Amino acid sequence: MSKMLCKAWNWKQENGALRDMVARGLLLALHRANQIELPPVRRPALDLAARRQVPILIEVDRSPIERSLAGLRPLIWRQVRRAADEPLFNSLMQQHHYLKYVKPVGEHLKFMVYAADRPVALFAWSSAPRHLAPRDRYLEWSPEKRRANIRYVAYNTRYLVLPWVRVPHLASHLLGRMTRMLSGEWLQVYQHPVYFAETFIDPTLHRRTCYRAANWVYMGMTTGRGNNDQTNRVNRSLKEVLGLGLVENFRERLNA
Repeated sequence: MSKMLCKAWNWKQENGALRDMVARGLLLALHRANQIELPPVRRPALDLAARRQVPILIEVDRSPIERSLAGLRPLIWRQVRRAADEPLFNSLMQQHHYLKYVKPVGEHLKFMVYAADRPVALFAWSSAPRHLAPRDRYLEWSPEKRRANIRYVAYNTRYLVLPWVRVPHLASHLLGRMTRMLSGEWLQVYQHPVYFAETFIDPTLHRRTCYRAANWVYMGMTTGRGNNDQTNRVNRSLKEVLGLGLVENFRERLNA
């Protein structure tokens, strides 16, 4: 039904794909508001956590990389989504990031950074959360502007420097380079740029040192309730919300 609605309204992404998940969300919201009546559910919801496949384990050289930043160059960047190195990306994230690997939804990109033929760091980006009060206040967004322009915000879901890589200043250097190239990479894949980047940091685990060094701005704290909360009770740790404008006039573009 959602796909029929997208086709009838010509509701498509810039890359031509139907906005199917957005249409499903609209239909469900209208159903819950008693504006329409959806057909009965034909099968129970699946346990996505149980169905989620753990990435295949891929071993790599773990001998220490200890040198200066200048001695590590040249650094090679590869966008690996739908590429040969994507299984390696997923495996390394599963093994070495404290949040593990989670299959992204919506628009997303995956980057691996190599020193010669050895991976040293990984970045995962996805579509931004729809509702995020600290960000919306910082961008001076009305609900209408947010709905219209949320696609121009990218969410840094994972950043991993591999644990055997010990190079001073590498983390902030890579983060700075990543954000400078991000909009062009997004444009190449999804036919639209991004103007703002955001991320969450758990202050009980990290001090956001590399983000501060790369000029990211503290925008506030999360509520600790998650996107789908219906109880108004804290059920997870509070996180700092950081943001970075990717172009000089990001506010003007995001409020257009």
